[in-house]
Order: sequence, then C-alpha cells, then structure tokens
Amino acid sequence: MLKSAYTSDKIEAGCDEAGRGCLAGPVFAAAVILPKEYQNPMLNDSKKLTEKERLKLREEIRKVALSYAVASVEARIIDEINILNASFLAMHKAIKKLTLAPELLLIDGNRFNAFKKIPHQCIVKGDGKYLSIAAASVLAKTYRDDFMKNAHQQYPQYGWITNKGYPTIKHKYAVLQYGLSPYHRKSYSYNIQLKMDF
Repeated sequence: MLKSAYTSDKIEAGCDEAGRGCLAGPVFAAAVILPKEYQNPMLNDSKKLTEKERLKLREEIRKVALSYAVASVEARIIDEINILNASFLAMHKAIKKLTLAPELLLIDGNRFNAFKKIPHQCIVKGDGKYLSIAAASVLAKTYRDDFMKNAHQQYPQYGWITNKGYPTIKHKYAVLQYGLSPYHRKSYSYNIQLKMDF
C-alpha cells in the first residue's frame, strides 16, 4: 500500500508528468490533492497498471480528490525550452489550475523548478510511494493517451493508437516514410538502426 501523505498537517499536492520520452505529442502533467485519510490498494504508478485499471482509477480520483488539474505543453514549446523544462512548465500550469492552494508539493523525480513560494519535496520513484503522486501519474498518463488517440485520427500512419508517440521501431520507420507531423518533436533524435540480413 502506498503512503497516504508525506506530512500530517499540510495540504499536499502530488505532481507527475507523462510523455517525456515520446517522439510526438505534448508532455502532460497533473497535480492532485487527496484527502489525508484516503486509501486505495489498487492505486499505483501508472506504468504498473493496465489501461482498464488506469481508466477506472481516473474516475475514482476525479470523484475523491479535494482538487485536481491536468495541463500540457506542446511539441513546439518542448523544442524551444527542452523536455525537462517543458515538464516543469506543465506541472506549474497544473498546480496553478488547482482550486485548493497546496502547502507542499510532492514531485515525482529528483529535480524541479520551484513554483512561487510553495515548498516542494522531490521523491525519486514517488509515483510508487505516495498516493497523491500515483494519482497524478494516472491522470497525466490517461489524459495524454486520450490526446494521442485523437491525434491518431488525423495521422493514422504513425500508429499512435498503440505506441502513443513513443519511439517504437514502427513509429520511426513511419517517420522515415512519411516525414514529421506537426505533432512531432523536431529536437529529438530519429535515428534508426537498420538490421540487414546477408
């Protein structure tokens, strides 16, 4: 069972992102404030859950959260400021949208750009340790997946319905064949190791 809170007395917002390693699409981030007493044995790092479990948990999170918000930063901005800064920007945008002011930010990872004067705590693999960060990872992941499924309707040749913009071999070969879409990150590497049979 993940921990329900980092402190006993502060309003905590768990923050996480999805899509840093993708070749295409925005990076999404979420911020979630859960009740201190909240428990859910199913809630975990979104990468350890099935799509069905993530979608079920998304509905649960949206019902029980004291406040939650999701935001994104598009590929064009990622190319301008790099993915790390874009991830921080997406988190900042999500935190800013919260209807309840957090007193402490729990950040998944080991780095963060401070948001205003709100204290923050970076926690490596925090989405597998704290419920609020896990909840943020589920929201960021599912909202981003929904975005990529919709984008797939415009550009089905890249297979985003299955790869969600991640750098699979099929995705890279599609880029080689069709070029980059407006959703692709132009600052990323598209190198393909060709395996030749002789």
